[in-house]
Amino acid sequence: MIGHVGSFVSAPVAFIAAQNVAKGGRVQPPESCLPVIRLDQIDPKRHLLIAGPTASGKSALALRVARAQGGLIVNADALQIWSCWRVLTARPSPEDEAAAPHALYGHVAPGVTYSVGDWLRDLAGLLERRLIVVGGTGLYLTALTQGLAYVPPTPSEIRAEGDARLAAEGGLARMVADLDPATRDRIDIQNPARVQRAWEVLAATGRGLADWQADTPPPLVAPDQAQRLVVTADRDWLARRIALRFGQMMQHGALEEVRAMLPHWNPGQQWARAIGAPELVAHLRGQMDLPTATERAIIATRQYAKSQRIWFRGRMKDWSPVSADAENTRND
Repeated sequence: MIGHVGSFVSAPVAFIAAQNVAKGGRVQPPESCLPVIRLDQIDPKRHLLIAGPTASGKSALALRVARAQGGLIVNADALQIWSCWRVLTARPSPEDEAAAPHALYGHVAPGVTYSVGDWLRDLAGLLERRLIVVGGTGLYLTALTQGLAYVPPTPSEIRAEGDARLAAEGGLARMVADLDPATRDRIDIQNPARVQRAWEVLAATGRGLADWQADTPPPLVAPDQAQRLVVTADRDWLARRIALRFGQMMQHGALEEVRAMLPHWNPGQQWARAIGAPELVAHLRGQMDLPTATERAIIATRQYAKSQRIWFRGRMKDWSPVSADAENTRND
C-alpha cells in the first residue's frame, strides 16, 4: 500500500501528537472512495510521475517504489531545488538519499535564476534511466508531459514599463485591451501578473503569447511513456499533516537554516520563496514572536497546498487520482 507525510505546532499540537501516539505515530487519512495504489499496480517498465500537494506523502511513495522496483527519483518541486533549504522544504533526508538514487534536489545555489526550462533541460539528461518524477510544482509536471513553449526573455526596460503601466490607475484594463484577441481569450484577465506577462511578450516581440504557445514542441515524456498519479487527500486531514510536519521541521533545524541565510536575505530572490521562510525571517528580526511566526507559516503552507490542488484539478485532469495512505508518513 502507498501514500502520506507529517507536521505540527502550538495549541492543536498536543491533540495531534496524542492522536499520533495512539495511532503508532501516524496521522491517519480519512476514508476515501479513491483507491490506495499498490506496488503491483505500478508498471516498472515505464517512467512514474507522482504529483500531490505538500505533505500528502508523494515523496514517501516515490521512495517505496524506487526501493522495490528500482529507478531514479527526480525532484519536481521548485522549492526543493535550492541548496540552502533542506529542512524547510522537506527535501529527502540523507538516509532517504542513501536508500535510493535521487536527482535535482538542492542542486541550485541561492541567487541563481532557475526556470522550468532549466529544469526540463536538466531532466532531459536523465531520460536514459527509468525515472520516478515526484513533486508538487504543477508547471514542471505539465511542461514535462505537454511540452513548453519557448518565449524570449523580457528586456528590463519593457519589464519596467509594464510595472509602471500596471501600477497606474486603470492600468490592468488598458493592458488587457492592448493584448491580441487570441491571448486575451486564453489567459485569466483578472490576474495582473498573467496580464502583464502577456503584455510584455507582445511589446517585446510583436507576437502574442498565444502565438508563441502554439509553437510548443513535443513533450519530453509523452503520456504513453509514463504512469501518472496525483495523490489526493482530504483538506482537513492535510491541514493537520501540514501543522504536524512544520513542528517537526522546527525541531530538526528549520529556524537555524533560516538564520544561516539571514545575512543574504532578499525577498525578491527565487530562493527566498520557500514557504515559511519570510515568517521565520520576521521572527529573527524581532518583528513577531515565534508562535505567531509559526502559525502564519502553517497558514501559508495550507494556502500553498490549496493552490497546488487547484492546479492539479484544472490542468492535470487526465492523471490518475489515488488516495493518500497512512503507511507513507515520512517527510514530503
